[in-house]
Amino acid sequence: MSTKPSDFQADETTSPSMSPIQLALRRNSKLTSILEVAKAMTAERNLDTLLPLILREAARVVEADRCSLFIVDRARNELWSRVAQGAREEIRLPIGQGIAGTVAATGEIVNIKDAYEDPRFNRDWDAKTAYHTKSILCVPMRDTRGDITGVIQALNAIDGAFDAEDEELLLALGGQAAQAIENAMLHEEISRLFEGFVQASVMAIESRDPTTAGHSGRVASLTVGLAQATEAAPAGPYRGTHFSQEQLQELRYASLLHDFGKIGVREPVLVKAEKLYPHEFESIRQRFELARKDRQLGSVQRRLEMVKLRGEREIGAIEQEEDARLARELKELDEALEFIIACNKPTVLAQGGFEKLAGLGEVSFTDAHERPQMVLTAHEIQVLSIPRGSLSATERREIESHVTHTFKFLSQIPWTRVLKRVPEIAYAHHEKLDGKGYPRSLASERIPLQSKMMAISDIYDALTASDRPYKKAVPHEKALDILHMEAKSGQLDSELIRVFVEADVPRRALKGG
Repeated sequence: MSTKPSDFQADETTSPSMSPIQLALRRNSKLTSILEVAKAMTAERNLDTLLPLILREAARVVEADRCSLFIVDRARNELWSRVAQGAREEIRLPIGQGIAGTVAATGEIVNIKDAYEDPRFNRDWDAKTAYHTKSILCVPMRDTRGDITGVIQALNAIDGAFDAEDEELLLALGGQAAQAIENAMLHEEISRLFEGFVQASVMAIESRDPTTAGHSGRVASLTVGLAQATEAAPAGPYRGTHFSQEQLQELRYASLLHDFGKIGVREPVLVKAEKLYPHEFESIRQRFELARKDRQLGSVQRRLEMVKLRGEREIGAIEQEEDARLARELKELDEALEFIIACNKPTVLAQGGFEKLAGLGEVSFTDAHERPQMVLTAHEIQVLSIPRGSLSATERREIESHVTHTFKFLSQIPWTRVLKRVPEIAYAHHEKLDGKGYPRSLASERIPLQSKMMAISDIYDALTASDRPYKKAVPHEKALDILHMEAKSGQLDSELIRVFVEADVPRRALKGG
């Protein structure tokens, strides 16, 4: 039996045991259900959640054993389904073939009492799913333009057959479902588009500094992992904290993009591996070579003068004395250069021991024009004396400016209502609880909880990352000790660090990384 949507006429003979009032109440109840389902479908944006919802409610409204739903793939001229007749994997059917394919091609309703008597029915599906199909009601799903976007198929009516009222109800539900599915698929496309934009932005960041490749992704995993662990904390000041899926996505995006502002930092500063730039250190090395030559030339001149004064018979003694003196002078230069090389290496923790540099500032040599030259300039001594890291105060301010660049960039994006705090969260990830962070020196209460979490993750990954040219990776336990030290000094949230450690967030979030 095939029926077009316009063929529907009220038929109360299908339920002879019901009175007209009971039939009206039953119909009204089903129409009310469709309205309620329509509201639920409109609110749902996850396709994997929406499709089972549609089928569950469709089966209930038309009183079927189960339902299937197929969506049109116009590019391949096929129907596809994630939720069809008990199947556990995606199914694809050519449009025009089978009952569902016929409805998709013609737009006509198909209502048959015995599937095995209809030649369009494919019995293989029953064989694959160990199901016996009897009655089938299949209706087209049309969008707001009237185009067929899919079909809904109800199987095995509970009372034996589907009637005209079921056709009307399923058709109405299909129209609502078509709009909901279209919205959900559009939402998925937009989400994929935005996810692609975020990943492209991360690639742009990491292309500026390949040595930190993977940092943004690891910080995102650690931060979301810490948020989830905080939710599960049985006690403490953050007990009862909850993050919705949208808020976790917001936190993930903020973490992935927290360093985007490094696009605005000069590349030599961004990838500076040691305190002195390579060309600066090479100048020092060349000066030391000149100093060695100066010492050797001075030794030759002294030998000649001593021979004139003491005579040729003293040449042996003179040579011995000068060899010893020259060896001492060259050794002093070599040791000075080795000390400079050591000072040029950045350290994770602040340290001293640079006092000797001041003395090296007095070491000189005579150039080709008989003018004295220092092996170290005042600027070089200042840079080599940096107690922590590789950056001078000016360079550090330039690096720190990346947070403001990040905020300005993220603020230009028209974030959705549920993602609107991404710029704010990323903006505060370098703030400290004691108000000594940057760029705004925020007090603890003004720093978002998510930013406090990101700060811990950012520092942990920076410490343990093995791909930084300016430092060696710090072992896991040592990194945790440093985090605890910063918490004791009032910079990081000690309770969040406790959760970070006790929940073993690094190993859980990074899967042993």
